[in-house]
Amino acid sequence: MSLTSMTVEKPRILLTGATGYVGGRLLKALEGNGYRVRCLARRPEFLRARASTETEVVQGDVLDKDSLTPALAGVNIAYYLVHSMGSGGSFEEQDRTAALNFGQAARRAGAGRIIYLGGLGEQGRELSEHLRSRQEVGKLLRQSGVPVIEFRSSVVIGSGSVSFEMVRALVDRLPVMICPKWVRTPTQPIAIEDVIGYLVEAAGLPLERSEVFEIGGADIVSYGGLMRTYAGERGLRRWLIPVPALTPWLSSLWLGLVTPVYARVGRKLIEGVRNPTVVRDNRALQVFSVRPRGVREAIARALANEEQDFAQTRWSDALSSAGARKSWAGVRLGSRIVDQQTAETTLSPAAAFAPIRRIGGRNGWYFANFLWRIRGFIDLLVSGVGLRRGRRNPEHPAVGDALDFWRVEAYEPDRRLRLFAEMKVPGRAWLEFEVEPMAGGSVVRQTAMFEPAGLSGLAYWYALYPFHAWIFRGMLREIVKRGQLATAGKEHHGPS
Repeated sequence: MSLTSMTVEKPRILLTGATGYVGGRLLKALEGNGYRVRCLARRPEFLRARASTETEVVQGDVLDKDSLTPALAGVNIAYYLVHSMGSGGSFEEQDRTAALNFGQAARRAGAGRIIYLGGLGEQGRELSEHLRSRQEVGKLLRQSGVPVIEFRSSVVIGSGSVSFEMVRALVDRLPVMICPKWVRTPTQPIAIEDVIGYLVEAAGLPLERSEVFEIGGADIVSYGGLMRTYAGERGLRRWLIPVPALTPWLSSLWLGLVTPVYARVGRKLIEGVRNPTVVRDNRALQVFSVRPRGVREAIARALANEEQDFAQTRWSDALSSAGARKSWAGVRLGSRIVDQQTAETTLSPAAAFAPIRRIGGRNGWYFANFLWRIRGFIDLLVSGVGLRRGRRNPEHPAVGDALDFWRVEAYEPDRRLRLFAEMKVPGRAWLEFEVEPMAGGSVVRQTAMFEPAGLSGLAYWYALYPFHAWIFRGMLREIVKRGQLATAGKEHHGPS
């Protein structure tokens, strides 16, 4: 065999955090570059449908030492994109334990390098708990003896990133903002595409020892400047009025009410905005080929791609973002409020999905149909479409079909159905059903998403949430029950 006919096998990569915002996008980039990827996930069934058939998904947890040994076996490169900021309890202690576990397991497995994404911020007593923890994790990984490439970044700009969604919600909702002094803090935002570019290129970087690289975009702006730039891209006029008395702690409480960011996560983030996050060491520009975008271009790309990005990865996708308990009346993400219900069943994905693809029209909505009819009648009274349209095909929907007062926005047989609301509501609404295989059956996931239009939209969501929660829980329960009854009927009567 000639040397030219031989192919060099790419190294095996372990990716942690693949269900998260950055990790989900990195997974696609690594797969696209032909790497052999293995993903570590606490709930593998939630990830398998997003990964390619060539990607291996294994069950494990960085807080469980025993699960890391098989996950790291034969791995050359390990990406560490895990943090516990959204969890309950002490996130610093959990991050510390996880980093120690992972570093020790990587050393025992003989891994060639660990690639880690942390946060910018000059060390000192004033550094926030969040940023201090991110930098401590990098230090603990390096102490394992495995060479580490640590990237420290500032605000990540991309539709679905928690920092960007916080800025977007503030600017979209508030024409006049009473701003504390932290809005003058300088930061160097970086586009999500550039973060992924650095992370991918790091896999092939010649490495003799651990390295720390500070990465940021082409522009240094204040948080106030970031909000003004976003407003400019949206064609909005906004006034920022600075006041000296609003502390980061009070700001975090205010953000919990005004913005769609999880109050727990938002509080930890806002405590860190007092710290400048600016690149002081530009070595990354000399070592890597990435040439980061400026703030305006990064925001423009995020806005242009937001519908597609929303369907790909979101910061709240990470299981850690859910914490110990569900938030009241749904998780607030970007301009949208997201409420999710799941149910496990022994049915196959096709059997579990069958009632979903038949939903609406003459089949109804499986639970509290009288309330659906009342909602349709109210919609007609306010010049809406009501329930009179029914559905074109009683068995198989198609993208673009009308379905009662919904429109089919996405459809994947035996896997996913997403509906966009065309009834009169103060905002935009979606209802999505997903079925994913799991050991011994399937997981059925039902997600209601609402993008409120101002305060009237918020009032609408919270006023009706008790009814929505009751209806959606009952509907999911009946969907699973219908699938089980249909399967039992086929088994009883035999094949037709």
